[in-house]
Amino acid sequence: MADFSVTTIDLLRHGACEGGEIFRGSTDVGLSDTGWQQMREAVSDIAGWSKILCSDLKRCHAFASELATARETDWIPDRRFREIHFGDWEGQLISDIREQFPQEWRAFFSKPSQATTPNGEAMADFHQRVTPAISEWATELKGEHFLLVAHGAVIRSIMVNWLQMPLDAITSLSVPYACLTRFKIFEQKGSEPWAQLVFHRG
Repeated sequence: MADFSVTTIDLLRHGACEGGEIFRGSTDVGLSDTGWQQMREAVSDIAGWSKILCSDLKRCHAFASELATARETDWIPDRRFREIHFGDWEGQLISDIREQFPQEWRAFFSKPSQATTPNGEAMADFHQRVTPAISEWATELKGEHFLLVAHGAVIRSIMVNWLQMPLDAITSLSVPYACLTRFKIFEQKGSEPWAQLVFHRG
């Protein structure tokens, strides 16, 4: 039926990276061997993507490129899907920041909509970067099945938006390495599109 469409969107977080458990943000680091294995296993039983979108950081685009070649489809990097920029916390061990800046840590994770890491990107600004981007692609690829390879906070941002949750819920969602999430976007002529979470597997 021409006036009704269903768009299937898979969201894949990158796998484990070089450098250990740090605030990577926009720091451009590669996947570890474990990370490559995690991602390959995560999509081994999935097929049918018309396009593969990704963050332009190499922990996402390197795998997207490999996967697109294997699946004989196009891959498109989009810098709007970069991870949130953590400012002075970039490259720092998560455990060190938690111990050295306990008040700032609590503020960021308990009320992220109102907190910003020192010299970092505000969560609200980040959310306004990511959500229009995925909406534009969902419109461009309406009726198709596509994959986005991105970062943990990017996927959480999309999830709270499509599930109509408050932005502060972004730190309540678990998106582990190589987590695969599927949404369907239903659209009927004359009505606003609505999103349905199909699965979320880590």
